[in-house]
Amino acid sequence: MLDGIETIFDNKEKMMSHLKKKNYEANTEVFLQNNGHFFDEMKTYVEQAADKEEAANELAETLVSAVEKSFSNKKGKIPANVQVDLNFFMIYYVFPTILKMESVDAKTIADKICELWGSRFKDSKIQYTDYDTLYGSFRNKIFGIF
Repeated sequence: MLDGIETIFDNKEKMMSHLKKKNYEANTEVFLQNNGHFFDEMKTYVEQAADKEEAANELAETLVSAVEKSFSNKKGKIPANVQVDLNFFMIYYVFPTILKMESVDAKTIADKICELWGSRFKDSKIQYTDYDTLYGSFRNKIFGIF
């Protein structure tokens, strides 16, 4: 399940740098093209499960464990600067993509990932919102900064 999910973060530096409204829209399209199959797999897995909460928990564990394995240093910790980048990437790309899925279970999936993410990673009690809300918050740059 979700084999290779850590690859969704492959272009995080590029996708987070100089984040402006136009770039965010283009980056989101590329992100969906390259990684949409992971989100389709999430949707299908939870929709077909008898216990949707448990299925969403399993997805969260798979994603968080893959991130932990991929980004931890030799001491088994994710460096603080890397964790901040991962948190922002989750907020800007992963959660909006989950919420954009045409599924009644999208919020359940997002909630479970957000909950586990916050408990597993230091200083990572993040929240999420949908793509339209984030996109609408841009002027030329996000919140007029950067």
